[in-house]
Amino acid sequence: MEIRVASLTSGADAAVGTTVIIDVFRAFTTAAVAFARGASRIVMVDSLDKALALRSSGIGDYCIGERDSIKPPGFDFGNSPAELERAEVAGKTLIQTTSNGTAGINAARGADRTTPAPLVTAEATARAILREAPAIVTLVAIGRSNGTIRPTRISSARSISALALKAGSQTLLQSGRCSRPCRRHRTRSWLPQGRTT
Repeated sequence: MEIRVASLTSGADAAVGTTVIIDVFRAFTTAAVAFARGASRIVMVDSLDKALALRSSGIGDYCIGERDSIKPPGFDFGNSPAELERAEVAGKTLIQTTSNGTAGINAARGADRTTPAPLVTAEATARAILREAPAIVTLVAIGRSNGTIRPTRISSARSISALALKAGSQTLLQSGRCSRPCRRHRTRSWLPQGRTT
């Protein structure tokens, strides 16, 4: 398994294989909280108009999201994990759009599979990747719409990569494919500096 790390929507646009879009604090944490509260489905879209149209057509029950950190007019909820923690969304389909996270999901058109990942699900994401065992994994640290990126998002991409590497080595040891972590079976991790470990 080759693990690549990219950033911003340009990185999402070029992503291949199983692609993990990382938005650390809000968009995907809000989605994780909504699922924990019983939401049945979240449709992630890249525009406010699309979100409202999907709700109007009956595809979704509630619109959640933000633009410039503010709940858009006509939306049911903002992009707030704390707000969703109190929301009655069990069995509901939510339509989510945000400035960064859902934009990254929608930019990853060349991916075989796309997974949103906040920091709160980093370990679960790494386990899911290992279960699937794709040939290529692209971890994309999504940044702000102005083209900047928080260091925490690159750190989260590295954390998921490190968790996958650690679990991958343990899986190989348990399966008996090698008696100790060895170069031939080691997972490759492409870090932003271009190093391979």
